[in-house]
Amino acid sequence: MNQPIAQTTVEELAQRLSREESDMQLVDVREPQELAIASIDGFVNLPLSQFSQWAEEVPTRLDPHTETFVLCHHGMRSAQMCQWLISEGFTNVKNITGGIHAYSTLIDSSIPQY
Repeated sequence: MNQPIAQTTVEELAQRLSREESDMQLVDVREPQELAIASIDGFVNLPLSQFSQWAEEVPTRLDPHTETFVLCHHGMRSAQMCQWLISEGFTNVKNITGGIHAYSTLIDSSIPQY
């Protein structure tokens, strides 16, 4: 059975980023061509379509007990990633509701929409 995924708003993310907290991990699961259009500094890109290429590296690249925020375009792919991270033993995973689209709309209009 799938556990409910914790959600966070782009407003909360923006507050956390503005405080420059170091105790959080930021993962963007969009494709490289999407990042070329719009991105937020500080996110590690793990494209969902390339899952097989990076899945085994996740335990060494990310700390399963550090708060982890996951971003995509609208929040669907990031929800899949959150579910997978939880299944891998990650204990503090949050899906960014509305994804980069919401971030661009509500927080930073200088980030292009696509």
